[in-house]
Amino acid sequence: MVSIKFLGAARTVTGSKYHLSCNDLDLLIDCGMFQGLKELRELNWGPLPVDISSVKYILLTHGHLDHTGYLPRLLKQGFKGTILGTAPTLAITAIILRDSAKIHEEEAEKANKEGYSKHQPALPFYTLQEAEDVIGLFSSVPLDEWKNLGSDVKVKYSYNGHIIGATFITIKAGGKDFLFSGDIGRPDDLLLRNPEKPRWADYLFLESTYGNKLHPRENVESLLVDLVNKTIANRGTLLIPSFAVERLQLVMVILWRLYQKKRIPAIPIFIDSPMGSDVLSVFSKYPLWHTLIAADFKSMCKHMTLVSSYRDTWKTIDDPRPKIVIAGSGMLSGGRMLTYLTKKLEKKNTSILLVGYQAEGTRGRRLLEGEKQLKIYGKFYTVEASIIHIESLSAHADQAELLEWLNEIRNIPEEVFLIHGELSTMVEFKEKIENTYGWKVRIPELHESVRLW
Repeated sequence: MVSIKFLGAARTVTGSKYHLSCNDLDLLIDCGMFQGLKELRELNWGPLPVDISSVKYILLTHGHLDHTGYLPRLLKQGFKGTILGTAPTLAITAIILRDSAKIHEEEAEKANKEGYSKHQPALPFYTLQEAEDVIGLFSSVPLDEWKNLGSDVKVKYSYNGHIIGATFITIKAGGKDFLFSGDIGRPDDLLLRNPEKPRWADYLFLESTYGNKLHPRENVESLLVDLVNKTIANRGTLLIPSFAVERLQLVMVILWRLYQKKRIPAIPIFIDSPMGSDVLSVFSKYPLWHTLIAADFKSMCKHMTLVSSYRDTWKTIDDPRPKIVIAGSGMLSGGRMLTYLTKKLEKKNTSILLVGYQAEGTRGRRLLEGEKQLKIYGKFYTVEASIIHIESLSAHADQAELLEWLNEIRNIPEEVFLIHGELSTMVEFKEKIENTYGWKVRIPELHESVRLW
């Protein structure tokens, strides 16, 4: 008997969590935080509607916060099992959990000190100690090898692009293959190899972030050259909120290559993301997982200023030179970029370049939708900065790339479940898959349980 309960990323993009019961073995596939809309974020604070103490393994597709950020909350719910992922995924997850724990603690302390929280006292979502405790449960797995989990269940991890360490997961139970796509990367990525393609799936759980869109064919280099020249002419600041994993490194590579080609001058570039800097060390440690050349990677890092302390954050803000600042978070839901916004958002010579997906309810999404004020740390700031969005840097496959990822599956899946997408996107993508392949496609609801086999 196999059944699944959808605990997150069901008719929404964030909070990926799926409870799979195979015979007498209970698994979680991913364990992410909800982000964006308030009603979703509030779900993070409650216990999961399953018996966590019975979960033996958590299988991580990759390290992003919306796939891993709920892990420390499981400890108080009785989890004592093992967390499996590729070595780079576990390294990325450890970095993200430690960083987010520090942010949770700092924001709770700030809220209590300044009195802007409705909660008395404000508490961190989880502590650094809880993050360390759950990291102690990590165990790495190799690519493309079956691992026995017991109860006639085994799992295999396959390379998926997207970010370093990312995989899709195939679980074999009862003679059936249950395939979880994770987040699917793009072909011809500057940092990563092309995603592998699955060959068989009896039940497919498929991400649909961009299931209704084709990424535009933008000349990213020319757009960045124009933005840099504008920043220099206006003696301003180009702020690039960025996800610390993959996107930050990708933007660094593009800027570095533009400088090498003499298309931009030696404008100061500050990388103000301790987590992003830590991720750079993961790229150094796992060279077989990406396509960067070691010498170029080292030269690029020397060319840019890696900011570590908050004191240096303020020095960077006060630096009068035209400059580029890359900092977290990518959707402006937290991180050091918020400090820059408090000082730069109301200045006309500031440009804000959004380079990734902006979930519903996030500050990044509100900027894209033309909102004229943002609330940061309990205060409102007027938006005077220019807002620019580059969609083609996304690490997610678009509709055509998702359909192509499916084209080597040799069987007809018994059912395809669309996950990790907004509902309107899923409805359109469902029709596209049905018309293209003739497969049965379903859009599950949050907390829905389905008997599969």
